[in-house]
Amino acid sequence: MSDVAYWYAISAVVLFFKMFANSLYQAYHRIGKQAFKTPEDARFVGRTPLDEELAPVQRAAMAWRNDLENIPIFLALGVAYGWVGASPGAAGWLFMTFTAARILHTIFYLMALQPWRTIAYGVGILCLFGMCWQIVTALMG
Repeated sequence: MSDVAYWYAISAVVLFFKMFANSLYQAYHRIGKQAFKTPEDARFVGRTPLDEELAPVQRAAMAWRNDLENIPIFLALGVAYGWVGASPGAAGWLFMTFTAARILHTIFYLMALQPWRTIAYGVGILCLFGMCWQIVTALMG
């Protein structure tokens, strides 16, 4: 297995577990407080549906939406990175730094920590640009 494929696979798995943990965080707050916005879920536990989600659930949902704007781009660029034979040496740094930045972004989002959330987001975006640079360089080389 190539270094690129190795780091890509590790990143993809870690990002999956990060997103799954975000789902568990939402479930923890909904189930723990027996507070559901969805009518059938509220009825299932004998409650009235909420007019809006609990604040921690809302924050987790916003972090989730941000993941859905960034992680698929990373996954697509990672495939292209491997296909074109971009730098194996840079792959580990770019892929794992992106992954760490996304984990920190979610933590900072859930804890409402600025400017740290924006810094983590920016680091992840820089990694995506770095991946693009490596891909274009490989294509031109």
